Order: sequence, then structure tokens, then C-alpha cells
Amino acid sequence: MIPEITTPVALLDERGRLRREAVGWTRTPLHDTSGVARRTGWRPPVAWGRNKRWEYWAVLTPTHVVAMVVADIDYAAVHGIYCLDRRTGEQIAHDAIGLLGRSARLPGSLGAGPVRGRTRAVRTAVDETADGTRLHAAGARVWLDVEVPRPLGHEAMGVVVPWSDRLVQYTVKDVGRPARGRLTIDGEVVEVDPAQSWAIHDHGRGRWPYDVAWNWGAGVGRVDGRVVGVQLGARWTAGTGSTENALYVDGRLTKIHHELDWHYRPDDWLAPWRVTGDGVELTFAPEHLRRAVTDLKVFASRTHQVFGTWAGRVRDATGDWVEVRDAYGFAEDVHNRW
Repeated sequence: MIPEITTPVALLDERGRLRREAVGWTRTPLHDTSGVARRTGWRPPVAWGRNKRWEYWAVLTPTHVVAMVVADIDYAAVHGIYCLDRRTGEQIAHDAIGLLGRSARLPGSLGAGPVRGRTRAVRTAVDETADGTRLHAAGARVWLDVEVPRPLGHEAMGVVVPWSDRLVQYTVKDVGRPARGRLTIDGEVVEVDPAQSWAIHDHGRGRWPYDVAWNWGAGVGRVDGRVVGVQLGARWTAGTGSTENALYVDGRLTKIHHELDWHYRPDDWLAPWRVTGDGVELTFAPEHLRRAVTDLKVFASRTHQVFGTWAGRVRDATGDWVEVRDAYGFAEDVHNRW
């Protein structure tokens, strides 16, 4: 079981290698990841080609899902806006690839500066404010301007996943913050109501193996007056001693330290999914499927992401079962060569 870290720590040492004292998890971001993709003079970053940095935000409303991503993977930048109309199943995707990451601007550490993505097809911006985060995304058909307040005492799980002293990932998974603002689709304005809308954030900084696959799932909803969220992952953390699994109740998290078993059917993505383990009994009921395939030879990605609702129960830190009911979110199966 990896330890909880409660004081600031640098992820990498002066040589660009993992600091072993940085391996652990946090309730609030404490890791300095500025050493990832750092340049020294004219020299390329350490492990050039393996450095991966990104910000992914998903906003979930009763009628729509809208997600935005900006990523720098050393030799390219990846930009995207995705929108799903939950009522009709219509999906809109604006995607772009930039050369050598120049179209993406990402701070070294979470909250250390603005995030910007700029291409002809996709423009994105993320800014930290005094009480939360401001999201902006613009494409040909989709425009988003949303604030994501940070409630007092809200916790976000950060975790270091060490494959080796050279290959390591730091991720922050933030689930269950309210979202308010506007989403515009083909000129039609959709109000994002903070009483019924939630944001999920995936912040990543690290150095990855070239060929990797993962599962990721998250969802949030209200159960008997409490905001209950789940954050679940698998495959990519196997054998490292770290996991990214957690339960959130009213913004306070319970870290789940063990790997979980995922059961689903790749021949029928809309069949129910099951995620189980010690203290975890969850079922995911898909409603919509998103397929995304990119093949640029050096960079290739295959994603099957389903949107729907989580239900079941999870044990909290006191050992009590917490009911999960109608927690809207997603589950995905991804294989990347990057």
C-alpha cells in the first residue's frame, strides 16, 4: 500500500529520474511535475518521445456531455472537443493534431499557469480562478464557457504510478465539482445548471511506455442528499503497487488501494459492465457508445467509451457501505501506441 503524502514533493530529481519519496497519493495536489518535458538549453527533454502531458475535462449535464482535451505528447499535440446529446444520441467531435506539441501550452504542474490549445479547428483554454476553474472551448459547432467552483474542503485524488525510475505517471482525478455556465451547439444555447451538472477532471504528467492499454470509469450523482462519486481504473497500473481507485462523498475521498476486476464484453459495448473487488460492487449501464480511432503510424489510438449510469455500493474509510445510485458518467477501454 503506497503512503499518503501530506507535504510538497518533486516528482523527478535533477537527472530527470523518479524520486522514490514522491511515490504515494494525495488529497490535494502537492507534486511538482515541472521536470517532465523540461528543456535544458538546446537539448531536447529527457526521454524525448515518452513525455506525455494533458488536461481533460468532462462536463455532465442532464441533457448533454461535453468534453475537452489538450495534450502534448512530445512529437505532437492532441486537441479535441466532444459533445453528446443525451436525448437524441447525436455526437459531435472536433479533433486536431498539432506538430511537435507547439499548438499546446501546458504548465509544468497543476495550477501553475494557464492551459491553452489553439488550432484552426479547436481552441481550448483552462484558467484557475480564486474559487475554482474556468473552462472555454470553441469549435465549428460547439462552444463552451463554464465555471467549475471548488467547494470548501473538496478533495481531489493525486497518485504517482511508477513503472520504473525512468517511466512514471502522475495523475489527478477530480470528480464531483459542480459546473455552471453555457454550452452552445449550432447556435442553440444550453444553460449548465450547477444544481444538476458536474465536472470531472483528468490531469496527467509523466513518461509512458510506447504501447499501453487502460480502463477508466467515473460517475457522480446524488444519493439521499449526498453527492456520491466514483473513480475507477485498471490495467495500466497493474504491478506498480499504485491504483487510481477512489470513492467521493460530498467531496471527501476514500482511497481504494487494491486493483479491481473489470468485466465487460468487447463484442457488445452496450451490455452491462461490472467492476468488483474488496469493498467494491458496481454495475455500469451504458446508454451511448463513442468510438474514436486514430492511426498516424507512430501515434495510434483506439477508444471505446460508453456513457451511462453507475449503481451499487462501495465501502468508505470507516468500513460502512455507501450506496451508489444513478451516478451518471462513463467507462472506457483504450489502447494507445504513442
